[in-house]
Amino acid sequence: MWFLYLLFFIFVSWVYIKHTSGIFKNSKHLVGKVVIVTGANSGIGFETAKNLAERGARVIMACRDERRGVTARDQIVAATGNPDVHYLHLDLASLKSVRRFAKNINTSQERLDILINNAAIYGSELVKTEDGLLLGMQVNHFGPFLLTCLLLPKLKSSAPSRIINVASMGHHYCNLDLNNLNGEKDTVKTINVRKMYYASKLCNILMIVELDRRLQGTGVTANSLHPGCVDSGIITTIPVVKHMLFLLRVFCKSPWEGAQTTVQVAVAPELASTSGRYFQDCREAKPSRTAQDRKLARALWEVSEKFVQMK
Repeated sequence: MWFLYLLFFIFVSWVYIKHTSGIFKNSKHLVGKVVIVTGANSGIGFETAKNLAERGARVIMACRDERRGVTARDQIVAATGNPDVHYLHLDLASLKSVRRFAKNINTSQERLDILINNAAIYGSELVKTEDGLLLGMQVNHFGPFLLTCLLLPKLKSSAPSRIINVASMGHHYCNLDLNNLNGEKDTVKTINVRKMYYASKLCNILMIVELDRRLQGTGVTANSLHPGCVDSGIITTIPVVKHMLFLLRVFCKSPWEGAQTTVQVAVAPELASTSGRYFQDCREAKPSRTAQDRKLARALWEVSEKFVQMK
């Protein structure tokens, strides 16, 4: 009997998740628009790029792995019939790569209408990059931060334009220590990969808060979002999750479902002037109190500028 109750619970939970996940149904086209999606070779990023390509946009898939990036590009071109989809190499774990990519975009593209910072990794222990930055923080925050800063002139000249950061509800479960942003106080034994990931996602939202302040009157909007619990590449790298993946997949969104909020924030006409907000399941949501701290957002921006050597 208990097994039947369990099956019933799983079924009801599945129906609830599917019913509340949010699907963006607007068919607005993006012909003539240029879009960048980082981490577009798989998961949410792939489905986002595919959706925007279906709408007629020029889609630039910014990915680290050339083989996977080219394969994903070819799949999207074949599925959408849009030949204006391009792979460009971008390794967020290298500030040199970020600068090279941004220079390429600024010189080769006449405009940039939508920048979607989607790429992320779950964690990396106490591993530092060639730039001396904590790998997880660089890929999830410092790299996207530098990329956005370098592309701001192009975004401004293309206004109205949009910046979207794919964050996570995990930001609710951490505080941010600006004196330990790069693992300065951590050791191999004390670092908490989960908290580091959550901190990087909090940084994604705080970055948008400060961007919103800095972009007032420019015609460029900036928003963040939580895509939901998605059966994608990141979830398979979480140690605890890997052992329960088969069961958890019942409660996860598909990558296509997970991309819906990103597409909505990038495309929805009614959000053309909406900025500094946080979304979940295709509707505005409320982030943590810390994520709304404008003073902390400004301080994070200034610290991040130093880490990526903007000043």
